[in-house]
Amino acid sequence: MSTRRSARLIAASESKVSSSPSSTMAPPPPPAPAQKGRKRKAATDPAPNGVTEDAPTEAPTASKKRRTQRPSTPPPPSPTPTPSNVKLMAEPAAPGDAVFATPPSKKPRAAAVDRLADSNTTLATLLSPETSRVVTSKKARTRTPSGSPTKQPVQKTPATASILEEANRFLVSVDPRMRPLVENHHCRIFSPEGLAEEIDPFESLCSGIISQQVSGAAAKSIKNKFIGLFHESPDGEESAAGGDGNEEQTKERRFPHPSEVVKVPLEKLRTAGLSQRKAEYVSGLAEKFVNGELSAQILADAPYEEVISRLTAVRGLGLWSAEMFACFGLKRTDVFSLGDLGVQRGMAAFVGRDIAKLKSKGGKFKYMSEADMTALSDKYKPYRSLFMWYMWRVEETDVSTME
Repeated sequence: MSTRRSARLIAASESKVSSSPSSTMAPPPPPAPAQKGRKRKAATDPAPNGVTEDAPTEAPTASKKRRTQRPSTPPPPSPTPTPSNVKLMAEPAAPGDAVFATPPSKKPRAAAVDRLADSNTTLATLLSPETSRVVTSKKARTRTPSGSPTKQPVQKTPATASILEEANRFLVSVDPRMRPLVENHHCRIFSPEGLAEEIDPFESLCSGIISQQVSGAAAKSIKNKFIGLFHESPDGEESAAGGDGNEEQTKERRFPHPSEVVKVPLEKLRTAGLSQRKAEYVSGLAEKFVNGELSAQILADAPYEEVISRLTAVRGLGLWSAEMFACFGLKRTDVFSLGDLGVQRGMAAFVGRDIAKLKSKGGKFKYMSEADMTALSDKYKPYRSLFMWYMWRVEETDVSTME
């Protein structure tokens, strides 16, 4: 009996001990201190598929704004700065004068010579690259006054002394909107003074190659260094290379003959700043003049299509380069380039189109289709060279008052 009672007492005592807190138990951890500063959104547990339950299903607002700010089409290319790019190509050859030592405006002007101006031939006064002999088209003989002993009949063909005036009058007669362009911009290229300037076709074409894909300042520097390669001083250094020589040294320099260029290794040509490709192009062009495939007389007399064909057969001279040389170098009056973006843009503005609204097809911008350009430019034959020259300047002149 006593045994059972003591067992009950022991069990009750153990039950009390287990229900009361022990004096040796560690105190509960203190509450975490409140975080100061900006409150952050509590992280959520990932869902079983690995995606956060509260994650937005749409793109963040910031990225959405960035997408809406992006233009639907890439920015339009800048108009072709053709007149400035072909400045070296149109530079007259002046033996004994600095090529770039003085501004072109300070060069002695060539005396104007009145010649017949056939629109199908070259109007420029060319120099033979090897002999510096003056070459003109056989159709552009010196105009003889009526009543002279030769009794040469006065022809209806325009003369170089009046070709610009007659061409401008024709352009305005086709479309009166040409009047402000003609009155506000003097096309010196086809003026009597411009047509009297002597052009070395080899130098002009080399300048066009040098100017490809470089700035005007870089092209001038490279051309001067190129000339300096062929005018070394007695100590073996280039004379006035880069245009840093004195005036006397600069005046003695002339552009090298094709026969001189073909003898120079490509490695040496590259020291003037030419790339490997351009060095090959210049050397190949010189070879064409040496073997007779190109000459000043051929370029003066050949029909336009033959001139373009011969030029584009030269590595480094594409259709655009050939067209620009025919216009600015040979000064042919009926040249028109469908591939010039500046002309395309100017024509679109000339006919009143909003050039800000671009058409992009296959990544290429079109201000005007080639068919529309051809239809419009054909009205200005045989003076499309002048029409093209004025189209580069349309955005500088308000033609809307003539509409």
